[in-house]
Amino acid sequence: MPQPSQPSSTRGYAIAFVGTAIWSTTAIFIGYLTNHFHMPPLALAFWRDLFVSGALSLVFALAARPMLRLGRKDLAFFVLYGLVLSVFNALWTISISLNGAAVATVLVYSSPAFTALVGWRLWGERLDAPKIGAVVLCIAGCVLVSGAYDRAAWQVNPLGIVVGLMPGVAFAAYSLLGKASSRRGVNPWTATLYTFAFAAAFLLLVQRPGTLLWLSRPLAAGAGGWRDVLLGWGVLVLLAVGPTIGGYGLYTVSLTMLPAATANLIVTLEPAMTAALAFLLLGERLAPLQLVGGGLILAGVVLLRVSERVINATVVPPHPSQPRS
Repeated sequence: MPQPSQPSSTRGYAIAFVGTAIWSTTAIFIGYLTNHFHMPPLALAFWRDLFVSGALSLVFALAARPMLRLGRKDLAFFVLYGLVLSVFNALWTISISLNGAAVATVLVYSSPAFTALVGWRLWGERLDAPKIGAVVLCIAGCVLVSGAYDRAAWQVNPLGIVVGLMPGVAFAAYSLLGKASSRRGVNPWTATLYTFAFAAAFLLLVQRPGTLLWLSRPLAAGAGGWRDVLLGWGVLVLLAVGPTIGGYGLYTVSLTMLPAATANLIVTLEPAMTAALAFLLLGERLAPLQLVGGGLILAGVVLLRVSERVINATVVPPHPSQPRS
């Protein structure tokens, strides 16, 4: 499989970095909604996905109507794509409840390894020593950033570990489907719209009665009144139109320029970026091992980028008189 061109690869890295930086604010919004309002995670995931698809539909209807079009041949594909996203959201929530945030974070970032292996087998994406080394560095960094090096964090039952690995598999599948979407020639923002629309539909099917309007309960209880209700829904809308559209959208765009495994590895910077934002915005202190972990993740991404530059530099372009293969 031919490697991405140098300018395209560089843009892909930049877009993936920016998308990950935006994505890293997600935990702050979700933490506020689940801790302050005690919002059920599956209800939160449903409204988040619904607001994303609604916001993109409105923008496209007003400014870019062609981006609303999806060919019939792509419909079944995007139903599957949305199903995978909804499964990832649900499994991630269950993993956190079973394993705790630290272990769940490390297990979900096993996804670069799954993505690299499947991308290598299906599409011939490069799987060499630098990429394997980058995967190891990034997973080790996630262990340190999340605090999963503490043995007490791993005192869970085997079922918890198995369930915890499933979001990693689901996110790997999401990344590979994103790559398949780009190969189909679907605009990445159109892909984001329909993926989240179908994911919202699937998440609606698994809601418990009475949980969808959870954020309206403060009004009924008289605690905070309309102010709390408007604040809760406002934060949820901001979560959807900010870090979710920005993060997932730019990640999908990066998949049009990078191998799926490369884009997935860059996303492992998210825990380190979230920790840095928590330090800057919330005053949470960064432990020395968290700083080391962030450095390991960054080192893994740099190793990947340097190795790609070396490979691109050693490829001899054909002579103008020679036909290109």
